Amino acid sequence: MTKSHSRPFLLVTALRSFAAYLAVTIYVLVAGPPFLCWAVVSHRRRGMYRAGEMGIRLALWLAGVRLDVRGREHIQLGRGAVYAVNHSSNLEPPILFVALGALFPRLRILYKAELRRLPVLVWVFDAAGFVPIERGNPDQSRPAVDRAVDALCAGDSFLIFPEGTRSRTGELLPFKKGGFVMALKAGAPVVPVAITGARDAMRKGSPLIHPVTVRVQFSALIPTDCVGFADRDALVADVRARIAGMLSAGQSPS
Repeated sequence: MTKSHSRPFLLVTALRSFAAYLAVTIYVLVAGPPFLCWAVVSHRRRGMYRAGEMGIRLALWLAGVRLDVRGREHIQLGRGAVYAVNHSSNLEPPILFVALGALFPRLRILYKAELRRLPVLVWVFDAAGFVPIERGNPDQSRPAVDRAVDALCAGDSFLIFPEGTRSRTGELLPFKKGGFVMALKAGAPVVPVAITGARDAMRKGSPLIHPVTVRVQFSALIPTDCVGFADRDALVADVRARIAGMLSAGQSPS
């Protein structure tokens, strides 16, 4: 792309990104409190989940991001499972939230405790039963994982990003074991998930959201009910290998 063409393109991208950010901010401030209050009072979370999905879809549409979801048949309806996903962009958590809409309202997220600084959304996270993890703080993380295990045993599913942070290059980082220990304790299956294109849509350190197609690929589940803790490293390696294979096969979906 030449400079004469790249400047107008970047300007349009910036305007669309601004529109997406503005729309989400207004949507959260206007729609968030009433749906949150209804969820707390009625103990029914489905409306809050659907409201969140609508806000995300609005933002993606304004930014020009399209979704291509494959392997939906591997989503585990009616039982708890752990969905392990690669992470290279801030767009991946909301995109996976939408892709796993069939699980509403029994979808939870294991997320970094730093995100609790977000206004309004932190209340939504708590009402939805999302579990914050403080990296490097075992006194907090162990009880948090135990709460997640109880939720898994009760039939809720969890979305986890085992790399723990975004990859700057798109290459898979080493996987942390917390989410897999959680699955093993609950005897819940792990579903490897690969997402490609999100890094092209929004790179680490950049606020711009580029109009691309993002592909979400679900793999067949990996059972854990017959896997002991002594084999947890093998479980982690198996999940990582499956995600790496899907990433290699599905590069550049746009």
